[in-house]
Amino acid sequence: MSKLILRAKGIHRAYGTGHAEVKVLRGATLEASEAEFLVIMGASGCGKSTLLHVLGALDAPDRGTVEFRGENIFDLPPAVRGRYRNRDVGFVFQFYHLLPELNVLENVVIPRLVTHSFWSWRSIRRESRKEAAALLDRMGLADRAKHRPNQLSGGEKQRVAIARALINKPTLLLADEPTGNLDEKTGGDILKLLVELNVAGQTIIMVTHDAKVASLAHRRVHLSEGVIRETVNQDGARAHSAPTITKVAL
Repeated sequence: MSKLILRAKGIHRAYGTGHAEVKVLRGATLEASEAEFLVIMGASGCGKSTLLHVLGALDAPDRGTVEFRGENIFDLPPAVRGRYRNRDVGFVFQFYHLLPELNVLENVVIPRLVTHSFWSWRSIRRESRKEAAALLDRMGLADRAKHRPNQLSGGEKQRVAIARALINKPTLLLADEPTGNLDEKTGGDILKLLVELNVAGQTIIMVTHDAKVASLAHRRVHLSEGVIRETVNQDGARAHSAPTITKVAL
């Protein structure tokens, strides 16, 4: 049985105050296990991204807990919580968020850079750049390392973003509509890459509103009215299917 690594319980999150308050999450509860590919589905604006941000400690809940390996991350000191965001979690966003003034290789090493002082960075700089170059090669972008983001296609930008998310070897890869800004073929290539990563052991939690995208996951849940509802088959069992893309060497 796969080991449980993440458990969110009773997550509430609202924005605004008074009559303008919008309750986005109303007690959402979710679990994810090691090497699982979990998809959170739901209509646009239902709070999928908010939940993902809470899971990754980019945002804090008004109420509820997020336990990583049994420890509530929101009970941790800010510095420790920051290390969780940087080292245990990798983020992939719909709009890439690459820094335009940096080249591709420099964008990939940023998560490694931000946790080190100037002097400690000097001691690991060469090895970090070597690891970033290896990731870019893995993504099929070895010849793009010195390009700027504005010289890349949408699919290439997303591959760079995935490489950046993986540079610190995170336990969790959180993907927020990673194909939402791409055409069907390019999006399919990105999904194939994510499945390959999962087959190699990477735990992935992805949000989407696209049922076709969600069909590649091990497990699918729906976020509706601020709570998680398991997707079930006609026999009442949890919907669960293995990814359909053949394993490839990474």
